[in-house]
Amino acid sequence: MVLDWLPSVLIAATLLLAVVGAVRRISLWRAGQPDQVDLIAGLMAMPKRYLHDLHDVVERDKYMSKTHAATGGGFVLSIALILLVHLAGIDSQILAWALLFALALMFVGAIFVLKRRMDPPSRISKGAWMRLPKSLLAFSSAFIILTLPAAGILPEGTGGWVLTLILSAVILLGLGEMLFGMTWGGPMKHAFAGALHLAFHRRQERFGGGRSTGLKPVDLTQNGQTLDILGVSKPKDFKWNQLLGFDACVQCGKCEAMCPAFAAGQPLNPKKLIQDMVVGLAGGTDAKYAGSPYPGKDVGNAKGGPDQIITNGLVDPETLWSCTTCRACVEECPMMIEHVDAIVDMRRFLTMEKGDTPNKGAEVLDNIIATDNPNGYSPASRVNWAADQNLPLMSDVKQADVLFWVSDGAFDMRSQRILRAFVKLMKAANVDVAILGDEELDSGDVARRLGDDAAFQSLAKRNLEILSQYSFKTIVTTDPHAYHCLRNEYGDFGSDALEGVDVLHHTTFLNQLVQSGALKLEAFSGGTVTYHDPCYLGRYNGEYEAPRELLRSLGIEVAEMERSGFRSRCCGGGGGAPITDIPGERRIADMRMEDVNSTGAELVAVGCQQCTAMLEGVVEPRPEVKDIAEILVDQLIEEVH
Repeated sequence: MVLDWLPSVLIAATLLLAVVGAVRRISLWRAGQPDQVDLIAGLMAMPKRYLHDLHDVVERDKYMSKTHAATGGGFVLSIALILLVHLAGIDSQILAWALLFALALMFVGAIFVLKRRMDPPSRISKGAWMRLPKSLLAFSSAFIILTLPAAGILPEGTGGWVLTLILSAVILLGLGEMLFGMTWGGPMKHAFAGALHLAFHRRQERFGGGRSTGLKPVDLTQNGQTLDILGVSKPKDFKWNQLLGFDACVQCGKCEAMCPAFAAGQPLNPKKLIQDMVVGLAGGTDAKYAGSPYPGKDVGNAKGGPDQIITNGLVDPETLWSCTTCRACVEECPMMIEHVDAIVDMRRFLTMEKGDTPNKGAEVLDNIIATDNPNGYSPASRVNWAADQNLPLMSDVKQADVLFWVSDGAFDMRSQRILRAFVKLMKAANVDVAILGDEELDSGDVARRLGDDAAFQSLAKRNLEILSQYSFKTIVTTDPHAYHCLRNEYGDFGSDALEGVDVLHHTTFLNQLVQSGALKLEAFSGGTVTYHDPCYLGRYNGEYEAPRELLRSLGIEVAEMERSGFRSRCCGGGGGAPITDIPGERRIADMRMEDVNSTGAELVAVGCQQCTAMLEGVVEPRPEVKDIAEILVDQLIEEVH
């Protein structure tokens, strides 16, 4: 028949345009800065990462997991078989039946997508995304009809030229969305960019069950020369695979739903931020964005391009300073996008290049540089809290089994109670422990999250130089932020000071002592207890069980909050947020205390000095807040010698 060739021509033409779009999109990503990736190894690893690592996250939402498996799996299989059956013209009923199965699978998945889109959650973007289920249905149904003759179910030429024209129109609609839109910027763009994002991800360590949470260091010099720009000022200053990662966003809004700053009404929505980065890499405005805006800000005013300063019209600085770096957005993202990396990269430009750190930020950074601690206390007073603790100094003993990294809790009277409780527990267990005393400097956590990587690197290198002078097997700290820096970020600076050394949080260390019988504890007889997971202990370092096991060892059955474990709500104290102090409608700590109150708990167990300060800052009446070390020391059975 005269028009029999039309579907094949449409398929070939759409594929050609899709390839042109792919080349164009790749050129936008490649405008970013170079980053070392193994292209071949990444492409070979991509299928496993897609089917395993990505789906481990998607599987948390059973409905969408099954829906995505049907639509995505059906689509990929369908495209491969369409090329064989309808473009290459291979005459095989086996292939045709396989294609019908794949298309039917895709059709069923599309029905479930349509059902979800009929009453979508507020976090999901609307607009062009609302037509996606219709395009999926058009694509699958048209090719089902077109494939029936090839499978021997209908005779060739069934329906005549009228049906051929109708099918061609529907095929054009479906292919346009699925393939043309995939590379030119439609809702299906996430499938093309997402697959490559998994292949060339900036944090390869995240795959296969790994964890990678340490910020990437700024190379402060290049060939011995100071860099022209520190941090990210323009979209093209990002690494090319970061730009690729932004394009992978599926606009599902799971990051938005978890973001404490967004919930508090601060001007941050991680989904909108990533979409603004897409605007920046491609050029244009956010006029077509169809999701939730930044709280208090209208959509349609953001515009930018690859060479435009991001904070000059694309993203307001206060959006970047609202982030607590809690990493809830990253943990929840089904496309494994690294929001926090991007935010800190842009903060680095504001801080190191423009000196534009809001509120008390500049003062705190000046204090860190002048006194090696954020509050400007005399460095010589760092050991005053331990005057009555009889703790040996490393400078005197030179070696010990355990080095206790005290951190900046040494300057705070509330935190000092936690330090003393922990020291008492170590002494009860006869731990061979010493401290650095006045030699210990700030870990650099606050400086780094505020964007001053130069100050952080200086502190890290000086601390490593001091540590290299002594011998110890383990570093223990009550501060998850210092713990994270020592464990995950100091290793980038070439020192062997921590080689072979276990860096532990005090709850992990105490749990080892309890499990080995070195600490004897009596049962807790108080009221209901809940546990707040610190972001830098849980999401950053994967330690969820040790604190709970310690509480169970006291006979406590933890009354879990709805937002706990990897979905724990931030206390609002990380990322320098209390320092930059961007106003919102509510305080994050108040929202967290509401989570606590919903459990009926009378006591909140915490494993972070910063979390303790934030939660105790909530107006009473409220439950009591105690570090786990404080709870344990109250139950300590002291042996009489």
